[in-house]
Amino acid sequence: MAGSSEGLSELNAFDGALLKAGVANVNLVKISSILPPGAEYGEKLDIPPGSLVPTAYGTIVSGDRGEKIAAAVSVGLSKDSFGVIMEFAGRCGQAEAEDKVRQMVEEAFKIRALPIAKVMVRGVEHVVADTGCAFAAVVLWY
Repeated sequence: MAGSSEGLSELNAFDGALLKAGVANVNLVKISSILPPGAEYGEKLDIPPGSLVPTAYGTIVSGDRGEKIAAAVSVGLSKDSFGVIMEFAGRCGQAEAEDKVRQMVEEAFKIRALPIAKVMVRGVEHVVADTGCAFAAVVLWY
């Protein structure tokens, strides 16, 4: 899930990015980066408002007009074991952010001596008008 937005304040920009990513009406609980075995991908989740939702995410907020910001997440899946999630946010474009998280997942599997069966990447970029936010996340809901 990924989204970007402008807002009157940094918090409003963040809230707008969450809305565009589809997770604005839940409480994100930031987690580290291990995907449980057997996790299944879902494009859109139906989560009751106010739920506490485990989420690995990268986010950046900027008030520098004209600045390009981006956030990305990557999920590496093993064939018979758990997965690894990596997140990144920075002052760059979407392609650079996505490349970084892909490389980070590959390194995470390498140091664990696990083969990668599949890598999924999602990112977003935003050019700041006044106060902007880029947000990308992997939501764990079960």
